[in-house]
Amino acid sequence: MLGRLSSVAEEEDLEMKELVGIAEQVAAKLIARKQTIAVAESSTGGLIAASLLAVPGASAYFLGGAVVYTRDARRVLMDISDEAMKGFRSSSEPYAKLLAEQMRGRFNADWGLSETGAAGPTGNRYGDAAGHSCMAVAGPAAEVMTLETGGSDRFANMQTFAATALNLLLKKLEG
Repeated sequence: MLGRLSSVAEEEDLEMKELVGIAEQVAAKLIARKQTIAVAESSTGGLIAASLLAVPGASAYFLGGAVVYTRDARRVLMDISDEAMKGFRSSSEPYAKLLAEQMRGRFNADWGLSETGAAGPTGNRYGDAAGHSCMAVAGPAAEVMTLETGGSDRFANMQTFAATALNLLLKKLEG
């Protein structure tokens, strides 16, 4: 059992190093431009923020983040009321865009980044399968996308969602 735990820990360490590697590239771009970012994430559970904060000097660019995992979190942390959600549903591109824009505005950041989805092992109540995630970048350049991994491994999906969101941001910073 201990051997299995050790190999799982080593695998998770490698995955986190991959995320931090992408975050280091993001950080270099943000620092060079003297720009800032705020993050809202759901099914990644804080992995995006943790990756960005793992880079030394993060206080130069990281203004804040929120794990918006529930309706209450959306109301309290994002100040998005049930009324404002009319026509929206979680785990959708319009909602991801709203979250990214809301974080950007609330923190007066140059960039907002968001992720919302269904990590697994089952889908969500909206009918999305495990492995479904929507993410958005708001800022001088904007983009929204949907990712379908086709897998139900919760942690693998969380890692993939976080890496994809960070790469989406990096692409906008390079463009």
